[in-house]
Amino acid sequence: MKSKINLIYIYRLSVFLLLIGVMFSCKKESDTFDKNFVHTVYIWLKNPNNQEDRRLLEESLDKFLKTSKYAKTNFVGTPAGTDREVVDNSYTYAIVVTFSSKEEQDLYQSEEAHLLFIKESSPLWNKVQIYDSIGLD
Repeated sequence: MKSKINLIYIYRLSVFLLLIGVMFSCKKESDTFDKNFVHTVYIWLKNPNNQEDRRLLEESLDKFLKTSKYAKTNFVGTPAGTDREVVDNSYTYAIVVTFSSKEEQDLYQSEEAHLLFIKESSPLWNKVQIYDSIGLD
């Protein structure tokens, strides 16, 4: 009886591990961070404590990132609250978008989705700082 329970346990554990493996192997290729061209944007809102302004920017940003033809992966975040001399926590939002190439990033700059985001959201911010980089081989 005890060996039968052990076999059932081993079987269930094996199925569970198999499912975890399948889940990770089925991850969409577009979710893989692309280091060919990384576009990092920091936004300072005029009224960072205004929840309506934050909601408007987040909705516009979400719409933009879901409809961009060129952005491969993206990350949107807020300051982590780390308290070290070398850390700048003064921004309101950090956005990281990756592209397959500089040429695609150039096309992204003038695509309709990106321009609409700027039109909708620029009245909400007082500063934007951008860092573009390419990965080391």
